[in-house]
Amino acid sequence: MKQDAVLILKDIGKTYFSGSLSVEVLKHLSFEIYRGQFLALMGPSGSGKSTLMNILGCLDSPTTGSYILNGLDVSEADDARLADIRNTQIGFIFQTFNLLPRYSALENVALPLIYAGKDKAQREERAMQVLERVKLGDRWHHKPNELSGGQRQRVAIARALVNDPAIILADEPTGNLDSKTSVEILNLFDELHAAGNTIIMVTHEEDVAARAEKIIRMRWSDRVEGKVLTVR
Repeated sequence: MKQDAVLILKDIGKTYFSGSLSVEVLKHLSFEIYRGQFLALMGPSGSGKSTLMNILGCLDSPTTGSYILNGLDVSEADDARLADIRNTQIGFIFQTFNLLPRYSALENVALPLIYAGKDKAQREERAMQVLERVKLGDRWHHKPNELSGGQRQRVAIARALVNDPAIILADEPTGNLDSKTSVEILNLFDELHAAGNTIIMVTHEEDVAARAEKIIRMRWSDRVEGKVLTVR
């Protein structure tokens, strides 16, 4: 394994079974992502993007092949181990934010630290640090319905960062935002990338994907085609 490869997929396949029926969604999928890389994942509906993201996020396991994340082979990990890996190694950012409406921004960001076993003082200190990093330090006490869409996504980004994960998985992070706010959020992703974070972003928009240094295009044939772009 190359020293700076944070994520390695080797001959990954995924087949879903229902009785005597089987549907092969992914097959012979292999690629590496290096520490600090910003990668965009694109493809038409049904091409396997969601399945691949579920595997990368340890929400599902491959049927065949191996998945090595930050030096750990997670391909055959049990549910308890996968839950631990999700909490400590992966930061999730969703199109719909997935914030708890009754919790403040600070409490939403601090949630992963509860599962990490941090005490309240440690959770609040770290949550405030990342809220300040995404320029929301003065809104820590606001609940989601008191924030704009862009601010809610910044809270979600702060939550993804709070455990200092090996990779950040972003699923259409600007899909529910207007154009101006989308640009602001993408600028924040540029800053995270420049700071050394490893980011995998699903998008259907070419101009959003162009922000990444590499694009992986999922095709109907289940093959993967990688295109290296100029690093900005």
